[in-house]
Amino acid sequence: MGVLQKVVVFGGNGFVGSAVCKAILAKGVKVTSVSSSGKPFTTPKGYSPAWTSDVDWQKGDALDPNSYAHRLTDATAVVHTLGTLFEGAKYKQALKEGSIPGLVSSLTSAFGSSNPLGVMDAKTSYATLNRDSALRVCEAYISTNPSFSLTKPRSFVHVSAEDVLRPLIPAGYIEMKREAELGINELVSSHSDLRAVHIRPSLIYHPHYRPLTSPVAAALDLSSTLHSKIPQGIPTPAGLLRALASLSRSPSSPLPPSFEALANALTIPPMHVDHVGETIAAAVDVERDDIKGVYGVWEMRKLLGWNSTSPVYAH
Repeated sequence: MGVLQKVVVFGGNGFVGSAVCKAILAKGVKVTSVSSSGKPFTTPKGYSPAWTSDVDWQKGDALDPNSYAHRLTDATAVVHTLGTLFEGAKYKQALKEGSIPGLVSSLTSAFGSSNPLGVMDAKTSYATLNRDSALRVCEAYISTNPSFSLTKPRSFVHVSAEDVLRPLIPAGYIEMKREAELGINELVSSHSDLRAVHIRPSLIYHPHYRPLTSPVAAALDLSSTLHSKIPQGIPTPAGLLRALASLSRSPSSPLPPSFEALANALTIPPMHVDHVGETIAAAVDVERDDIKGVYGVWEMRKLLGWNSTSPVYAH
C-alpha cells in the first residue's frame, strides 16, 4: 500500500508482549515497545534473544499519553498487552521463576483479603492495568494525527481474555477486561479510520518461560479434547457445570456464575503464548481489515489456519 507498517506494542517486554513483538517482526514489520522500564525483554535466566535487537525499546507510562503520544504518529497499529490476574505483581515473578511457594503466597494474598478489589498499589490494581490503561492508550491513538494516509483503517488490538479462570482468580479481572472492551468499542465507534480487535486467549502457557503453566495446560487441553469427542446426549462434567450455572444465574451480576467459567476451562483449550503472538501479528496487518471485533480461542485458531472445531458448549 506504499506505507511502511509500524506497530507500537504496550508492554512489549512482558510475557505476552514479547511474543507479540517477535511474531510481528517475523512478518518484516517495524516494532516499537513501550513499557514502564523501557528495557528489552529477557528470559527467566536473564538473556535477551537475538530478535530483541530489532525492537525499538522505549519507556513510557500507559496512563500518561504525554510520555508516548509522539511515538504513535507513524503507527499503523497499536497493541495493548498490559494486564494482571491479581492485584500486585508478585505472582508474575513467581511464574517466571517457576516458584511454587511464591505462587501460593501470591494466591493466598489475593484471596486472603476481605476486599480483593480494594485500594492497593494504584499502578497495579485491576481497574488501572486491565481497564484504564487500555482506554488511555486507545484515546491517545485516536487523538493522534497519523503522518501517513491509508485506504484501510488502522487497528487497535486489545489483549483481553476468555472467562476460564474464575473462581481461581477474583471476578474483578474479567469484569475489568470486559469494561475495557466496551470502552474501546465506544471510543472507536465514531472513527471509521480505526478498527478494534479484542483477543481473548484462554490459559496462556510456555514450557520454558512459564514452566508452572505447562502441567495445567496439558490437563486442560486433554479435558477439551475429551469433551469434544463425547457423543451428544451423554452427560459431561462441563455440561453439569453449565446446568448449575443456569440455576444460579443472577440478572444483576455483570458476569455469568463461576460454574460457567469452570465449564469453559474444561472445554476451551489453552494457548501457547507464541500462538497468541501470531494471532495478533495477523490482526495488525493493514491489509486484514476483515479482522475486527472479539476473537476467542476458536476464532484465533481459525485465523491461524488450524483445522479444528469447537466442542458444543452446552454439551
